[in-house]
Amino acid sequence: MQVLGYVFSDTRLARQALTHRSHSSTHNERLEFVGDSVLNAVVARALFLAFPQLTEGELSRLRASLVCQEALAEVANELQLGDYLSLGEGELKSGGHRRPSILADALEAVFGAVWFDGGFDAAQGVVERLFSPRIAAIDPERALKDAKTALQEWLQARRVALPQYLLLRQEGDSPNQSFEVACKVEPLAIETRATGASRRVAEQAAAAEALGTLKDRYPGKAKLF
Repeated sequence: MQVLGYVFSDTRLARQALTHRSHSSTHNERLEFVGDSVLNAVVARALFLAFPQLTEGELSRLRASLVCQEALAEVANELQLGDYLSLGEGELKSGGHRRPSILADALEAVFGAVWFDGGFDAAQGVVERLFSPRIAAIDPERALKDAKTALQEWLQARRVALPQYLLLRQEGDSPNQSFEVACKVEPLAIETRATGASRRVAEQAAAAEALGTLKDRYPGKAKLF
């Protein structure tokens, strides 16, 4: 794929990475699973090297902001990845090639496909080319502002009820635990989900994604009701 700066030896992997489950039984969900791990590892390493002064928790928050659904969909849109997707008829009619969740999943699947095709170094190179400019543009002082507080302030300024945080899943034993949390802003029909090594990290990531969604949907400072 020229848009990635990478040429596949096995084009079947590329096709699978861009095939949604609505289109075929040979779809991209397993590759997405692998690509998610590749993405997180490469971004974690890049952040570790770029910001030696930051703590583990701060690095986790920066990574969450870079690999959340909204951020991945933005990268996928820049690559015009939606133009290459194979979707079922229903998804085509409903605009699935523009849906953030489908775009984000496809991008992760592409990273997984590159790893299987060319090895981890090739996958790392693709991820770094796409994310290095974003990492270089990070201002840690601004980026690390508490996402839950920022979301609360945004909602209070518009007289909207505060969000609810729900623990959806908890797996593993300390220190290798994983938490999945939902952030719900019911009056505006917003629900985001995120995972993290602690409930707090997961809540912060879910809040950051919710805030990004709200800012895109409701630009400006006008009252919503």
